[in-house]
Amino acid sequence: MVHQLGQAPRPATNDQHHELHQQLVQKVMSHYSEYYRVKSLAAKNDILSVFSAPWCTSLERSLHWISGWRPTTAFHLIYTESSVLFESHIIDILRGLRYGDLGDLSPDQLRRVSELQCQAVQEENAIADELSDWQDGASEVIGLMGDIDAKMEGLVSILERADKLRMKTIENLVQLLSPQQAVEFLIAAAHLQFGIRRWGINHDRQRGNP
Repeated sequence: MVHQLGQAPRPATNDQHHELHQQLVQKVMSHYSEYYRVKSLAAKNDILSVFSAPWCTSLERSLHWISGWRPTTAFHLIYTESSVLFESHIIDILRGLRYGDLGDLSPDQLRRVSELQCQAVQEENAIADELSDWQDGASEVIGLMGDIDAKMEGLVSILERADKLRMKTIENLVQLLSPQQAVEFLIAAAHLQFGIRRWGINHDRQRGNP
């Protein structure tokens, strides 16, 4: 899928290009939705395994926020990609040329990104507080004084809230970006994920971890 995104024509110069970008973005979003659906089922079956994520590298686990990537990371990625592309095109921009990429974010788009980031931070904090409350009740689990199944269901609920925020964050960003910009954002997100995994694998190998 990442290969298909990378092969998409950029800049988009006609309606056919725009339509192709939109189709690719929708396909990726469907993959994201299916991933979180399956993850939710797995969590209900064994929430502690999903949280410990034994299939991830040590580096990946160290970066996890409630068994996944922190939603506000997406906004930092947008700002970074936009800044890099803007600087690389600065001469052309001064000449009035535009590429339609993430370096061409409009003032209105930047305003919306900032608003969405603030909203995401508030939701992150609320979910983190809920997890903190759950962890404060760990003595009930250790002492077997409470309903263990109910405690685990509470953890599943927290994870599902976190995953819903992750999915909503991607959807919101994709909606405010043009199809070409959305393609570039999804490529950057995939490269970040694959890069972290690659570094993590190399690190674990050097340390002799499986």
